[in-house]
Amino acid sequence: MNGEDAKERIHFLSEEINFHNNLYYNEDNPVIEDYEYDRLLSELEKLENEFPQFRREDSPTNRVGGKASEKFSQVIHEVPMESLHDSFSHDELREFDRKVRQSIQGKVEYVVEPKIDGLSVSCEYENGVFVRGSTRGDGAVGEDITENLMTIKSLPKRLKKPVEFLEVRGEVYMSNESFMKLVEEQELNEEKISKNPRNAAAGSLRQKDARITAKRKLDIFTFNIQQIKGEEISEHKQALDFLSNLGFSVPDTYRLFDNIDDVISEIDKIGNTRGILAYQTDGAVVKVNSFEQRRILGSTAKFPKWAEAYKYPPEEKETKLLDVEINVGRTGALTPTGIFEPVLLAGTTVSRATLHNQDFINQLGLCIGDTVIIRKAGEIIPEVVSVAAHSENSVPYVLPNICPSCGGEVHRQESEAVLRCSNPECPAQLLRNLIHFVSRDAMNIDGLGEAVLRQLVDSGLVASAADLYRLTKEQIMTLEKKREKSADNLIKAIEKSKKNPLYRVIFALGIRHVGQKNAKLLCEAMGSIEDIMNSDTHTLSSIDGFGAVMAESVAEYFSNKEGREIVGTLKELGVEMKPVEKKQEGGIFTGKTFVLTGTLPTLKRNEAAKIIEDMGGKTSSSVSKKTDYVLAGEEAGSKLTKAQSLGIKIISEAEFLSMVNK
Repeated sequence: MNGEDAKERIHFLSEEINFHNNLYYNEDNPVIEDYEYDRLLSELEKLENEFPQFRREDSPTNRVGGKASEKFSQVIHEVPMESLHDSFSHDELREFDRKVRQSIQGKVEYVVEPKIDGLSVSCEYENGVFVRGSTRGDGAVGEDITENLMTIKSLPKRLKKPVEFLEVRGEVYMSNESFMKLVEEQELNEEKISKNPRNAAAGSLRQKDARITAKRKLDIFTFNIQQIKGEEISEHKQALDFLSNLGFSVPDTYRLFDNIDDVISEIDKIGNTRGILAYQTDGAVVKVNSFEQRRILGSTAKFPKWAEAYKYPPEEKETKLLDVEINVGRTGALTPTGIFEPVLLAGTTVSRATLHNQDFINQLGLCIGDTVIIRKAGEIIPEVVSVAAHSENSVPYVLPNICPSCGGEVHRQESEAVLRCSNPECPAQLLRNLIHFVSRDAMNIDGLGEAVLRQLVDSGLVASAADLYRLTKEQIMTLEKKREKSADNLIKAIEKSKKNPLYRVIFALGIRHVGQKNAKLLCEAMGSIEDIMNSDTHTLSSIDGFGAVMAESVAEYFSNKEGREIVGTLKELGVEMKPVEKKQEGGIFTGKTFVLTGTLPTLKRNEAAKIIEDMGGKTSSSVSKKTDYVLAGEEAGSKLTKAQSLGIKIISEAEFLSMVNK
């Protein structure tokens, strides 16, 4: 490669990797597999070594990963949290060994352990008590996530020995079982599906609300001592043994070797067990055992020279597409699932994988009977990569034009890739609709979980959301595991839900694109359920903050007789749907838009937002020229900077309360 080509390729790779870094580390939403990303980074490193004159100042090879989010306070890492250099072949591992032995005189020992695919964190202990936890961030500065880490049961909060000071590094992960439960829940609610356990763990750990983190059932493996006072530790294996005795979960296997051949054999052995582990591994790590030898070897700007990560390539297999099964979701979405000849992939037998939508099928040119190549995205969710060969006389697959569950018409909106059944009484949608209807943010009927709802549907007692309000104590007691007291409690919960405000009822109906916040906005603007049902798209879209897509969905829902009938039936059965008072005109903040950032001295953000909305104003999550005020507290981040650059008025909590009092 000549110099001009190398310069152009280095620029392209730098831009591409920086783009993917932001998605992976800051958005927890990667669009390529880790293996593909690692290959891009490896190519860039080699080109920069060969043509150092073209290395960019912002090269991703100089940085560890992400940046600290403004959602959390910053933590400066006294000991940098470095990344690892990657190898993709046995020859590269041998080259790593050669470089180590070139710098070290005498015996060299390595510890080999699995590389857990999760989010790297630091945990600090004083006198054996957990006091602070943080993300890696960019390696030098991370985010304080102490409260979220406290929710992880496998992280000890008090050590078995009161070590004076200890900072450990670990990997927070989501087990395969917890991940699959999360995916099932996301599919049920037709939410965006988490791509793999690593992204799900990262997104869960970086929640502002620790209660959400707690629900995700995260775990942690601790794999390194960053700092320690009051104990003498000189080797890595000794450190792992010590951490295990203190109560930490350490990697399931870590073994000591004195030659690279045995190291490679152990790495291959770990690779062969990936599919049967309870968690995801994307490779294995080789570390020099002696801390003194590590000191001699040192680090580059980004990597320690005493460790190497070996990355396993994604396993791909050929199989035959036997059939396509159509599933109908809560909002009527038709999702095609491919049925394949069973094949062993990454340790488990795979016979099904989602085909997403018609556009995806068309892109592959997929036909029933085709030989296809499949793999596991993130080593866990099966996906079709490509068509290896078409079957004889094959015909491209086309989704049906009627609902396979109820025979109703299906349609596709221009802005969407999915087909939807337009019949709100479609049986396939019933259970999912009921689960949504009774959920906490909707009607909040305690005791009506999925298992109970399934029994009610299967027994014929419930055929619509309205039927929940016809249930009797005697009927509930016919269900499995339902005794008199639990039946009484359920009846009380159902009765209590009748008094819910109108916006909860609107949200519970499951109108597409309308979340709880938008339902509240709609009800405050329109007042009563009758006003909402009788409004056209134009009227609804004129509501400030209520978009055209939502307006179309609401108008379409109530243009169908089924939508009007369910509302009428709910009212007849005692659901109050109390009209919501329209916001009074002339409030002090009428027509004003606020952005809240940072931590306020006495008010919580939602409390301040409620005051603003009660006084006629509205809040926004982003700063723009349309913003009137930025209400800023401590540790305000980029929103404050942007407001300053745009000349937007910035006020403190004291100034805000003064405005309110006036």
